[in-house]
Amino acid sequence: MRETTVATTIFLRIALCLLALASTTTAQADPTDDYIAAQMRSQNIPGLSLAIIKDGKIVKMQGYGLADVKGKVPATPETVYDIASIGKSLVATGMMLLAEERLLSVDDPITKHLDGLPQSWGGITIRHLLTHTSGVVRDSPGYDQYRDRDDSEVIKTAYSLPLRFAPGEKWEYSNAGYSPLAMIMAKVSRRPWTEYLAEKIFRRAGMISTYPLSTTVPLPNRARGYADNDTPLKEANQRRALLPAGGFLSTVVDLAKWDAWLDSDTVLSDTTRRQMWTSVTLNNGTTYPYGLGWELDGPVLGRRVVRHGGSVIGFRSEFVRFVDDRLTIILLMNLHDVDWQTIRQGVARLHLPAAPSGPR
Repeated sequence: MRETTVATTIFLRIALCLLALASTTTAQADPTDDYIAAQMRSQNIPGLSLAIIKDGKIVKMQGYGLADVKGKVPATPETVYDIASIGKSLVATGMMLLAEERLLSVDDPITKHLDGLPQSWGGITIRHLLTHTSGVVRDSPGYDQYRDRDDSEVIKTAYSLPLRFAPGEKWEYSNAGYSPLAMIMAKVSRRPWTEYLAEKIFRRAGMISTYPLSTTVPLPNRARGYADNDTPLKEANQRRALLPAGGFLSTVVDLAKWDAWLDSDTVLSDTTRRQMWTSVTLNNGTTYPYGLGWELDGPVLGRRVVRHGGSVIGFRSEFVRFVDDRLTIILLMNLHDVDWQTIRQGVARLHLPAAPSGPR
């Protein structure tokens, strides 16, 4: 009953905001529209969808340009994009829900939940994997983004490789490290990890257009990705591999719902959110600005942020929360070769009070 109430509340909140936006729309572009249009022209970006949430209310949700250049299909808020590594935050949030259910602890050694791991992985904990401090290689040798293959088999191709450093010694980005997390999620929840996330996050938040990359559901609103920003644009091949580190399709509408869901005290406890958004402490006592599946870059424009982005050939995504200002900006683009930081900063300056100037 509580899950239904949360999803309904979020859905109504989003729907009311969209109706309010529609009722105030005029033919004149606002400064955000002008800025996005200028950036898209200068960077040759075919399509972009944007959501801006301030104080829990949607102040902008719009598509620009084309989701499909050849078919001349316009980008809209409902356009479905490959969101790449934003998926890490989804997987990490799923792990924290399991921790709240007391089915695991983030400080459990992964050998407590998984059999057949290399002996060298014995000192790796769930926390190490979530924070990219495990020493596991960046990508499994057997990973092929255009081949849909069981990820539990793909990760085995990394078993024979030595760890790059002792667990907890340093921070180094690892896509492969999120595969054991998905395996643990599947084991302790007793269902495929994609189904667990769909049940515990997507349905509860009302995210009706978020799918795993391997979906066979027809998606008429799916954007085509483009491989570079040369003229003419070259279409990128669609990824098929279901990689836990970045294996989802979504829309700015759904990610705005997720933003609202993250703020709901009936879903995640404040203690859990603080855990996710606290910099990891390394073995030597220093910290690195990455939490449990979330990047903690900063300051950005002088503000504290919680974010994650994603990039694959054909797509670039950015989900950033200016925590103290209660401002969230969601950018989805069907081109990966873009200066996304400039776009993010430019949009933020238009919606933050007295944002300082400067490159960050």
